[in-house]
Order: sequence, then structure tokens, then C-alpha cells
Amino acid sequence: MNNFLITPIEYLKGVGPQKAELLKKELRIFNFKDLLEYYPFRYIDKSKYNKISELTSLNGYAQIKGRIVGLLESGVGRNKRLTAKFQDDTGMIDLVWFKGASWIKNSLKINEEIQIYGRATNYKGRWNITHPEMSSVSKSTGFQPVYSSTETLNRVGLNSKGIEKVMQVLLEQLKGQIEELLPPKIIAEHRLLGREEAILKIHKPQSESDARNASLRLKFEELFFLQLELIVRKKITLQKSKGFIFDKVGDAFTDFYEHHIPFELTGAQKRVLKEIRKDFATGHHMNRLLQGDVGSGKTLVALLSILLAIGNDYQAALIAPTEILATQHFESISEMLKGMNIKVELLTGSVKKKARIPIHEGLLSGEIKILIGTHALLEDTVQFKNLGLVVIDEQHRFGVAQRAKMWKKNTIPPHVLIMTATPIPRTLAMTFYGDLDVSIIDEMPPGRKNIITMHKYDASRLRLFGFLKEEIAKGRQVYIVYPLIMESETLDFNNLMDGYEAISRSFPKPNYHVSIVHGKMKPEDKEFEMNRFVKGETQIMVATTVIEVGVNVPNASVMVIESAERFGLSQLHQLRGRVGRGGEQSYCILMTGDEVGKDSLKRMQTMVRTNDGFEISEVDLQLRGPGDLMGTQQSGLLDLKIANLAKDGGLVVLARDSAKALLADDPTIEKEENKGIRSVLSDLLRSRPNWGRIA
Repeated sequence: MNNFLITPIEYLKGVGPQKAELLKKELRIFNFKDLLEYYPFRYIDKSKYNKISELTSLNGYAQIKGRIVGLLESGVGRNKRLTAKFQDDTGMIDLVWFKGASWIKNSLKINEEIQIYGRATNYKGRWNITHPEMSSVSKSTGFQPVYSSTETLNRVGLNSKGIEKVMQVLLEQLKGQIEELLPPKIIAEHRLLGREEAILKIHKPQSESDARNASLRLKFEELFFLQLELIVRKKITLQKSKGFIFDKVGDAFTDFYEHHIPFELTGAQKRVLKEIRKDFATGHHMNRLLQGDVGSGKTLVALLSILLAIGNDYQAALIAPTEILATQHFESISEMLKGMNIKVELLTGSVKKKARIPIHEGLLSGEIKILIGTHALLEDTVQFKNLGLVVIDEQHRFGVAQRAKMWKKNTIPPHVLIMTATPIPRTLAMTFYGDLDVSIIDEMPPGRKNIITMHKYDASRLRLFGFLKEEIAKGRQVYIVYPLIMESETLDFNNLMDGYEAISRSFPKPNYHVSIVHGKMKPEDKEFEMNRFVKGETQIMVATTVIEVGVNVPNASVMVIESAERFGLSQLHQLRGRVGRGGEQSYCILMTGDEVGKDSLKRMQTMVRTNDGFEISEVDLQLRGPGDLMGTQQSGLLDLKIANLAKDGGLVVLARDSAKALLADDPTIEKEENKGIRSVLSDLLRSRPNWGRIA
């Protein structure tokens, strides 16, 4: 890297040691390169002003020229606020400050023309802007960049305008200092700006198109290197990884497929099975993520994969995160294999020591072909004769270290098939699981009824209880899920304990029996209550989200989600998947308070409109962003400076296609025109962990 770009930030005119320390601490800006990559998050068009009368047709931010004609202070202490009446020639708007009311009041001048900028909102019929940006009326044109700052930086003059000022000092020294990283072919193909021009224009655009073209170039570059790194890592892993070859179909698979399969495979299941069989034949270690909605038939695909392993004289293991889920897998797989000479065993934490001995012996002798269980399978005492395939259900519940224990149970690591019922948007799967192979079952088995989803407000509760009684009278069962266990002083939401008492009063014994399950219960108490519901001894299960994964009760036909506005879309969809597992019509009822925010309402409307988990995951990505969806363990991937995986999906695909094309043309990235790419990629491979690698 050019020495100019790695110059410590304290050496930039206008920064100095004190401000440099704060920039390092607050924004992780250590050198000139870091500052250049601290991009504006929006722009103010200095040439355009809005009128107060236009606010009803505006969406969001407004810049208005006018005068403050009155001031009002209200409240005391922390509740103190300052309201200014701001007027132009078309109307009046309130400017409101909740912080720093006293010193802001002293800085305001009545009847002096100023310009204000901020997000205009309508509260109870009155327009206001909270904490507006204010300045004297500008005669400049062009676009002013707006940078994120912090309270600490604001205090030393490094608010948005302060950052803009030091940025301009740096930009004046920039000519010829920015090395081009992309080859001319890619730049021409996608009509991109040069790198130096893009950096200058992102910080100092003269027009909207300047800002847009600069942003496009920098986003593409960032996503291109991310995708290139993932593809190269996958290639390296594939070259290093040796795997068992399953080249036979075998009698077990053929017998099951011809005589025991419970229903005809969907086209999606057949496609995924072909992908898995292809992996088994390569001699490389399989690392495949299998995505599919609840009820799409992932378990059947997993079982067919297991039978392929058995047909090649290998054993298989299936690991689930909870004892109930492991037991359900054991029961359903045992039922499907009924009449076949394949020994299946269950190993969980509650299997007694005495009962474990024959299991351990059967595994070592090879008599046991399939072992299903929980974390108990990870114990060192569990040894196999020849483990060839590990299926992991709901893999996000297992840590990498835990999964690694399974790979060590044979001389060559067994193939790994990971199943998840949490649909992941394509752009995220491409990024977060970029060096795994991803299979998707995007088709439901025929004859399965869609779950009818309804959004109801608290006022409908009596009618809801009447509906639940009708369903129970038909012999059905009901889930009622709450977001909180105990009452919160700060959150006005229904909670589990109050709800349990209210439901027990409305559904009294001996006609009704109610189970309660939450995360603070002892595991054995939780299992007991869940099993009562599974066996049909209770008609209503009042629970927190502990039932999100791991309960399969085909007789349950209604899922009521209380305070549904408290849940994310992915979680709502997972909870809905607990019903609709039998042949009867099932329902999901989303209960909310009477006042629901815009995003919450969109979540409710999405759930009512569609049962498609992949469509839901795309909306969830737009609402929440990639960080919340994927969890903190993937945070290393979220260090994107300008691209946004929620909004730049098309660009992710374009960048990945370009990275693939470059590697097809120059597999070892040795061509002179690709030297910039080679340098960046080398740094990335050296400095970042291999986050996507599962084995």
C-alpha cells in the first residue's frame, strides 16, 4: 500500500493528537486510508429548498429557508425541552430539542433568516423537526456530504461539518495517490468510475449523478473482493479436503425408495438429492447447507443421504439441538424404516449409563447403522466403526468446536449435511455461506394446506377465546406464545405469567388442561410439560419461544402469538411452522396492541400475505439488516464500509459473477492487469479468518 495512505491520522492538518485519539476510539480511523473510507451516509442538495406547505408530499428530510419567530421552554430536568416556531412564507413548523435546550436557546436569534435541515414528522396534526441542522443561508450549490458522528466527537468540533472540513484537506492532497485495483476490462464492462475519481466524488459530488456513480463504483469494488475471497477460500478448502467416496446406490436406498418412501419426492427434493450424490462421488469432503421451510421434506432428503452412506458400508449420525427434537427424528425415521433391517438408536443426555453400554458396543461393531441424538453424541466415549455422514439439524444451535468433535470420529472427516428451517435470503447465503454449497428445497409436498394467518388487535380477545374453544372441541390443540416471562416495568406487553392465569380462568378444569413452558424452568420440568402436550394430555401450551424449534405435534392447529409486534419476521415464521403439520386446516393468529409502528405493521401484513419463508426472509432483511439476521458470530463479515447487503442484492450477484469470470480467465490471478486484485486478495486471505468454513 502507498505510504501516503498509511500516514497516521494525527498528521493531517486540523486533526492533531487529541482529535486523532478520539477518531481512533470512536470511529476506528487510524490513518488517511481509514478516513477516505469513512463515507457520507447522505447528502444535502444545497441548491434546493422545500416549502413548509410541501411537507405533506415529502418523504423524510427537508431543507427549509425561513425565520424563528418564537421560543417556548417546557418541562424540568431531564424532561426539559425547547420548541421554536419556525416560519416561511407558506406556513409554520415546530423545531424541537430534547438535549442541550439551554445553550441552544442562547444561540438562536429571532427573526434572522436561516436554513434548517432535518427529518420532518407529523405528530398529532402538527409538523416538527427534532434536533434540526441549522446554518446561515447558503449561496453555494452542489451536494453537501453528511457524515455520522458521535457525541464525544461533536464536543471537539468533529461533527458532520467538522469531518467534512478535515476530509476536504485530505482530498486536496490526493491527486495520483490512489492506486487503481480493478482491471480495465471490469471497469469498462460495468461502466465504472476510476477509483480515485470515485473517492473524490463520493466526498465532494457536484450532482446527484456524481454521488450515485461514485457509490456504485465503491460498492461494486467492496462486494467484488468479498465474493472473490469467498470463492478462492472455497477452492482452497476443496483442494485440501479429502472425503469418502460413496459410489454405490446400495440395497438400503433402493429398497426404501421402491417400497417404503412415505410420499413421492417433489422436484426440489430430487434436485437436492442429485446435488448431494454428486458431492459423495467427488472424493472431496462434502460441506452442504440444506435450506427449506418447515414441512418441505428436509428430513426425508437427509434420510435418503444416510441410506446412501449405509449402502457404501458407512454409518451415519443425526444431531439435533434438543432432546424432544432428537426423539421426534428417531421416531419418524424408525417409522419410515419399519420392516427394513437397519438398526437405529437414540442417544440423549437422559439415556442411563447402563443403557449406553449396548449402544457403544453396537456402534463399534457396526451393527448400529444410524445414531440419532443430541450433544451426547459429541462425547469422546461415543466411537463409531466407520462414520461416513453427519447430519446437523438447526446448525446455528451448535458451536464450531462442538461440531468439530464429530469430524474427529473417523480418520477422514465424515461428510457434513447441515439442515436449517430458517430461510436465508439469497444474497446473505451467497455471502455468509459463500464457501459452503447451498441447496434449497423451495417446494412444498402436494396436498399440504397453507396456514391461514390473521392479525388481530387486543379488542378481539373474547372472540379469539371463542374460536380456540371451537378448535379444542374438534379435538385440536393450541399454542399461545408470549415474548416475556415476567412483567416488565418499561415494556407494556402481555407477559407469560399473567397470560397463563387469564387463560386458566377462561379455560377452566376439568374441561381444559393447560401446560406452561418457559426458559427459566428446569430442563426436566420443561420436558415433562412438553411431553404432556405432545401426548395430548393438555389442550393448550402457554410458552415463550422455547418451542420455536423442536416440537412436532400434528394435532396442534392454532398458533396464537401474543404481542406479535415484539417478534422479528423470521421468528414469527418459525413459530407459525409449529402448526400445519397434520391434515387439518391450521391457523396462526398475531395479536398486537391497538397502536402498531410502521415496521411492525409491515411484518404483520407480510405474515398474513404469504407463507413463503424465502419471501419473508427478504422482507426481514430489508427491515432489520444483515447483522440482526445472521447474529454476532458472523460480525466479521459486516465490516462493509459502503455496500448494504439488504439493499444491494443485485450488485452482490453482479460482483460474484465478475469474480467467477475473472477466475475462469486467470485461475491463479497472475496476469499483470490483475496485480491490484492479487495484492488485495493476498491481504484478505492473510488477515481474515475463514468464517464460512464448517469442516
